[in-house]
Amino acid sequence: QVQLVESGGGLVQAGGSLRLSCAASGRTFSRYAMGWFRQAPGKEREFVAGMRWSGDNTYYADSVKGRFTISRDDAKNSVFLQMNSLKPEDTADYYCAASLSSRWYDITTFTSWGQGTQVTVSS
Repeated sequence: QVQLVESGGGLVQAGGSLRLSCAASGRTFSRYAMGWFRQAPGKEREFVAGMRWSGDNTYYADSVKGRFTISRDDAKNSVFLQMNSLKPEDTADYYCAASLSSRWYDITTFTSWGQGTQVTVSS
């Protein structure tokens, strides 16, 4: 497994941008599909964005399409989530996670999780 540490969360006004980063330990990072998830109080965890290990296939939740972009830098063992045009409903704890499965679009295949970073969008 890899150890994951998120950063970059904070307070931003609606319409603003944030860039979340997730640093991974381990030498096999490039083999992992990576995902960003979020969980707001009282709500289920939502799969926000994901990227296959090769970077040639991505997933975005309908709620963030056109606003969020996932990217990865395998040389730096990192994955990023660029969040633009933020809305109050984007307020949540954001987590990055890693999956070795070919069915990486299935949340249950993500076995390594970070501790989360909080994003608050004010109206």
